[in-house]
Amino acid sequence: MTMSVGPVVTAAVEGIIDEAVVRRLLVEVDAVPGVVYGKNGKPDLRRRIDGYNNAARHGPWLVLVDLNNDADCAPVLRRDWLPQAAAGLCFRVAVRQVEAWLMGDSETLARYLGVARSRIPDDPERLPNAKAEMVDIARRSRMRAIREDMVPRPGSGRVVGPAYASRLIEYTQRYWRPEIAAQRADSLRRTIDCLRRLVGAAR
Repeated sequence: MTMSVGPVVTAAVEGIIDEAVVRRLLVEVDAVPGVVYGKNGKPDLRRRIDGYNNAARHGPWLVLVDLNNDADCAPVLRRDWLPQAAAGLCFRVAVRQVEAWLMGDSETLARYLGVARSRIPDDPERLPNAKAEMVDIARRSRMRAIREDMVPRPGSGRVVGPAYASRLIEYTQRYWRPEIAAQRADSLRRTIDCLRRLVGAAR
């Protein structure tokens, strides 16, 4: 008996943490992660959005961007970037950063970062800067390695620590539970719903 294999979904994202999140989400919805384009920041993604949209006419695509403070809400940003999305494109916006999605699974994140669960915000999508909040949570970690990896060194001029991305990628790949996180992050829930429809249509 052969196992059915889901459709291959191509993606485009802002950076490497987003890539890890997208790959995890595609596995969650029984899709096969394909090539992940972008990873050169938001302006580059916006320049290429029309090309990705055209490609989605020939196969399923996911494009994920952070809302940040670029618009009041996700629908406004989506309309601004792409008034008419192809049927094969799932164009989603993380409110306000993808770190908020990771915080949605407060139990495993607290354990991974070595902090009390109460340190993880209950409503992460209301945070104005989830990345800064993630760093602040890591600063309170009981584990020295987490603090050294994720918190910027004094005088470095950086907003995150030297291994911030690799730590969150590890967490996403090994521990993060998207369905649990979606209960506290509505834009994540909508993204999972969109992907399930996309995958269903591509079968």
